Amino acid sequence: MGATSGAIWGRAEQQDFRSRVRGTLLGAAVGDALGGPADALSLDEIRAAYGPEGLLDLAFGHGRRGTVTHHTQLTLFTVDGLIRAQVRRDTGAWHPPTDLHRAYLRWAATQRDWGPDERRKDDGWLAREEWLYARREPTRGLLVGFGDEAMGTLESPKNPGELGPEAVARSAPFGLLVGWEPQLVVQLAVECAAQSHGHPIAYLAAGAYAVIVHALARGESLDGAVQRALALLAARPGHQPVSDALQHALGAVRQGIPGPTRVEELAGDGTADGLLAAAVYCALVGEDVRHGLCLAVNQGGPSAAAGALTGGLLGALHGETALPPGWLVELEGRPTLLELADDFAMEMTQGPALHGPAGSSPGWLARYPR
Repeated sequence: MGATSGAIWGRAEQQDFRSRVRGTLLGAAVGDALGGPADALSLDEIRAAYGPEGLLDLAFGHGRRGTVTHHTQLTLFTVDGLIRAQVRRDTGAWHPPTDLHRAYLRWAATQRDWGPDERRKDDGWLAREEWLYARREPTRGLLVGFGDEAMGTLESPKNPGELGPEAVARSAPFGLLVGWEPQLVVQLAVECAAQSHGHPIAYLAAGAYAVIVHALARGESLDGAVQRALALLAARPGHQPVSDALQHALGAVRQGIPGPTRVEELAGDGTADGLLAAAVYCALVGEDVRHGLCLAVNQGGPSAAAGALTGGLLGALHGETALPPGWLVELEGRPTLLELADDFAMEMTQGPALHGPAGSSPGWLARYPR
């Protein structure tokens, strides 16, 4: 795996980076929350439930407005795992896929247990957040993938037939490793996706999504970010369906007024490649974040995943201040999301001051145990 570069962060760069980290995590969560109530509905059913224009605002799900699904839960544990991997580097142990797998096993425990287990001293703070113990329709692929201690690898992946978008939807944080080389971001996202989604379409879509977020977080345009992903995918066996889906998304931008028909056509059967294409399209043609997210969720496929993927792209592109404030106010878990986003930004920009040869912060190592 690669290490973060030794770039010196100025104050303005740190603030821009933190805004994009917050934007990515909050954007993905808001899109997830917007799409969640429509997840199992056809377009006709969405319109029957929410009006002829479809779903244009947060709706009730799990007892209130603004609740998130397993996509956001797993994205949070991705961030937690990445911070823990950085902290563990000081010990000489450096294998991020293992740290991410441990993080996903901590998520799996939230789906089995009634609440946090104080006896597990190495859990860190995130696994003690009680709201994360709600079970939000995790798919069978996720529960099987993280149902035991065995870690799926590219040589021996878990669920080799699994094509769903769930691994893609938890992969935005890999793109926030802005000090890493793009090909290493792809590699880490792909290896971690194979822990639950072992089909090449699913894990290569996760790698493509991560490296698109990576380019956006570095200040590139969305079109340029997709071109970079296509170039990196080309070297990987089995890439053609994912590459074709991304090319299809770019081509669709020039084909008339955006609408549900185009989004449904791109999303196809709701597989990882189709959802990635639909998200890229919605982020490219959306007039603003709200319009892009509404476009993504008003279709008959997996609306929560489509919203999460689109929100992650738009948040990385524009930063947190572009997100609809009225939706953020009602977003479940917003304090946790912000706390984790700021911790991640701090670790990536100021890690040596928190743990290193010169000394360590006990508070930091209590939050992110080695």
